[in-house]
Amino acid sequence: MAKIKVNVVIAGRTYPLSVNSTEEEEGMRKAAKDINELIAKFEQNYAVADKQDVLAMSALQFASKAKIVSINNTIENTEVSNKINELSNLLDKHL
Repeated sequence: MAKIKVNVVIAGRTYPLSVNSTEEEEGMRKAAKDINELIAKFEQNYAVADKQDVLAMSALQFASKAKIVSINNTIENTEVSNKINELSNLLDKHL
């Protein structure tokens, strides 16, 4: 499959990218939009003198959300595994 060339703009800079599918292209464009919206929010709410600071704050925001989701998924997976083990043990006792 041919690579799709995409240009995304983040914080006023254009970044040329290559992606494998239209879904990946859409994901990149939406991610860039989300980043730009968060940058604008930080610039409006805080006295930020440097784009680097806004980019760092945005990266931290996205990374922390991803980590929180990962932690929550791990907890949920552990709970599901425990329940499955309990049910399996109950079945073993009755069979």
